[in-house]
Amino acid sequence: MTETKSYETIAANVAAVRENMRQAALQAGRDPEEITLVAATKVQTSQTIRNAIQAGITVCGENRVQELVAHLEDDAYAGARVHFIGHLQTNKVKFVVGKVDMIESIDSQRLMDAVEKQAAKVGVVQDILLEVNIGQEESKGGAKREEILTLARHAAQCPHLRLRGLMCIPPATATEEENRGFFQETYQLFVDMKEKLGDNVSNIDCLSMGMSGDYPLAIAGGSTMVRVGTALFGARPPWHPQG
Repeated sequence: MTETKSYETIAANVAAVRENMRQAALQAGRDPEEITLVAATKVQTSQTIRNAIQAGITVCGENRVQELVAHLEDDAYAGARVHFIGHLQTNKVKFVVGKVDMIESIDSQRLMDAVEKQAAKVGVVQDILLEVNIGQEESKGGAKREEILTLARHAAQCPHLRLRGLMCIPPATATEEENRGFFQETYQLFVDMKEKLGDNVSNIDCLSMGMSGDYPLAIAGGSTMVRVGTALFGARPPWHPQG
């Protein structure tokens, strides 16, 4: 974990990010209210998270199960919704399903089935996004573009899952122009998925694209949800897990 960030520092950063979001939305001819700011709280202390919520953050995004569990035990997320935005292993779904409002990183039928099974066990309907590996990177999670529709149709057959949309993380090395293309391609996948699923489209309203370095570009590309960490909390130190 890093040191606790003050409410004043976070509040100033939240205001700056929200203004940038507003400007990007208006320039794209969009309503700024359509876009949700998700605070990526990786390696942050429970008190930093509380300060962020006090500063107006309404959704926190957690990358690691270990940190999610610790913050839940601390009741750090009180007053905000929680999304799981990192890679999720099938053997850890029991720590996440029913504990978070949305899992943004479903990338295989195997993981989807594990989440469905756990959701049925605890008696919830779990909101999910499908993560697409839009840059086709070997080292990164996410489903291939051509797998998305098959996964979406499978999700529609799972009574304890509610498919809400797509999430992507473009390659870290991508140029601005390349990022613009990746966001456009993900948006098109999103639109195509909604069209082809027919009756289920009413639930599909989330397109999670954009992080600290590219969220204005993602908003221009149709994102409804941006996951911002560094721009809110500063640069992250290296992570050293305990135990």
